[in-house]
Amino acid sequence: MLLAWVLPAHAAAAVSIARSVDSHYNTLRSLKSDFTEIYQAPGISRTESGILWLKKPSRMRWEYHTPREKLFVTDSANAYFYVSGERQATKTPLKNIDDIRSPLRFLLGKTKLEKELDGLSLAPDVKPIQQGDVVLRGVPKGMRDRVSEVLLEVSPAQQLTRIVIRGTDGSTTDFQFSGMEEDVPVKDSFFRFSAPPGVPVIQEDHAAQ
Repeated sequence: MLLAWVLPAHAAAAVSIARSVDSHYNTLRSLKSDFTEIYQAPGISRTESGILWLKKPSRMRWEYHTPREKLFVTDSANAYFYVSGERQATKTPLKNIDDIRSPLRFLLGKTKLEKELDGLSLAPDVKPIQQGDVVLRGVPKGMRDRVSEVLLEVSPAQQLTRIVIRGTDGSTTDFQFSGMEEDVPVKDSFFRFSAPPGVPVIQEDHAAQ
């Protein structure tokens, strides 16, 4: 009888927190944040870091600085990926992105986590990395074949401080955000990709990882 009461209570709490996150991000025009990306899979472990810029609508720029310079940027139509020193860059229509960074796309439009995530609920079994935060879990719509669950850590200020993506292949990608600055001035041109001289841009159906 107690379990029957607790489950709906947890669901209601998750929806309430999600709506607060929606309300917060729907008022923002842009966001800048430091990030650390930790990827783990059987026999693989790597950590990268850099700066993330978001601007509505449909624009994001991931500048990887450590341990290698990389750039993942989207304008209003396409996504581009380039690793410093490589002989080519890739271009992918934004509508075809299935890159692991794509769960962040919901921050670039009219956010509604209830619609973006199936099975939205609290994750009381997951300890937040920052005291006072709460953790939500769900599965991004249309990605169930690739993603088993996503964990969203939410601060008391309704900011997303961590996003953990667990793949169906046993991999885990952990994004941690810090030093967030909201509504920072940033020009649209900052999200336009310009390849280095002599580097061709190759059209692909799906974004590189």
